[in-house]
Amino acid sequence: MNAKGRAFCYGADIDTDVIIPARYLNTSDPKELAVHCMEDSKQDINAGLPVFSKRVHEGDIIVAQKNFGCGSSREHAPIAIKACGVSCVIAKSFARIFYRNSINIGLPILECPEAVDGIKEGDTVSVNFDTGVIKNETTGKSFQGQPFPEFMQNIIKAGGLVNKIKGENK
Repeated sequence: MNAKGRAFCYGADIDTDVIIPARYLNTSDPKELAVHCMEDSKQDINAGLPVFSKRVHEGDIIVAQKNFGCGSSREHAPIAIKACGVSCVIAKSFARIFYRNSINIGLPILECPEAVDGIKEGDTVSVNFDTGVIKNETTGKSFQGQPFPEFMQNIIKAGGLVNKIKGENK
């Protein structure tokens, strides 16, 4: 299992209200959540950038500083990210409940501070989930992240925990 895409870089302490603003929590439709993903990011707004969902393409990767996904424990946040087409999130650290929710819905996330420091906005990044190797294709530098244990890879490959369980009960 692998991912390859363009990097979208964010700072520290990106909370779930930034990932998916609370005003959109009245829906659980992934496509609707994707439209509003990261739309309140002050970083993007201050830079005068178009809304994240209009810039991101299938397979792109979010790279963030520490404590990504802090705040409310809503599953809507990783659902919105995955529904946008983001193939992976790499951060220095994740809020624990966000980490758990991401795996549960099948969104691969990796902690690797060295990779975060070695990736810039717009770089092309590839990730090998079996080995944990993160490569900045733009610079040629590689970083060693922690690979997922087999049981977590199986959950992600199934598209999330519910799909994994459903598949086992057929």
